[in-house]
Amino acid sequence: MSSTAQELIPPEAREPARARPTKSGRVRRLSGRDKVVLALMVGIPTLIELALVWLPTLMSVGLSFTRWNGLDLADIRSAGADNYQFIAQDYPPFWPAVQHNMLWLLFLALIATPLGLLLAVLLDQNIRGSKIYQSIFFAPVMLSLALIGIIWQLFYQRDNGLLNFLLGTAGTPQAVDWFGDSSVNIWAALVAATWRHAGYVMLLYLAGLKGVDPSLKEAAAIDGANAAQTFFRVVFPAMRPINIVIVVITIIESLRAFDVVYVINRGTNGLEMLSALVIQNLVGEGQVIGVGSALAVVLLVISLVPIVFYLSRTFGKENQA
Repeated sequence: MSSTAQELIPPEAREPARARPTKSGRVRRLSGRDKVVLALMVGIPTLIELALVWLPTLMSVGLSFTRWNGLDLADIRSAGADNYQFIAQDYPPFWPAVQHNMLWLLFLALIATPLGLLLAVLLDQNIRGSKIYQSIFFAPVMLSLALIGIIWQLFYQRDNGLLNFLLGTAGTPQAVDWFGDSSVNIWAALVAATWRHAGYVMLLYLAGLKGVDPSLKEAAAIDGANAAQTFFRVVFPAMRPINIVIVVITIIESLRAFDVVYVINRGTNGLEMLSALVIQNLVGEGQVIGVGSALAVVLLVISLVPIVFYLSRTFGKENQA
């Protein structure tokens, strides 16, 4: 081959074939532009989180140890733990609110969550029109709890409500004031909250059921397990991550229950809730900033328990893996 022809051949083609070093396993050093982009992506959300969440939280903790009318900063005075002592001993709505929050939790855990699980199991059977049913049951999840409260007010109205009409008591002295009667309004509000919570749980469990390995069901069937045994001994334990998420969501939903009861009667007359008491003391003419902040801190501490539990379980499993 002539020298001219050799010059036309690329250098890599002239050399005999040999293994070339691979770049796999090497860590590419970040350029200055990459560092700026990462700093913006991490820094901006962090600043927003600090400004809108953690700064108000820390201010609430500080204000819970003070007496203040909410107007003049020069009027802030130290109160020590007096606000916490007041809500525990001398604030009548506090303990009923704690009881109502506990009742809310038990109702969602024992009624609403199993109902959502039942709907998910039924809709996972590939029945005809399952997508339509899923949309119907999930529709309340897309509505705010305030709007749900308004919708159920129309259903529970004493004189013109649908429920009293179905019972044949509408417009009569026997009509029940479902939201006005302090002996039944908490149960009426729980039914309204269940309408939304069950649809949310249904969606999560549907996703969990789709992720279960079908071979587990087949193996259980080969071993002679019936449908109920397969579900409770094989499928349900396999959805443990979903179960943990739903437990945490249920606890948080019960603690932050506010919209429905506030729409009904501003969280009074049998519907006292911790979140409603916070708003009552922080907003309005009778505001007591220190007491409202103390109630908010109590609610925060209670809410952190399931959150810390969930995060510890999640990150603990990742470290073990």
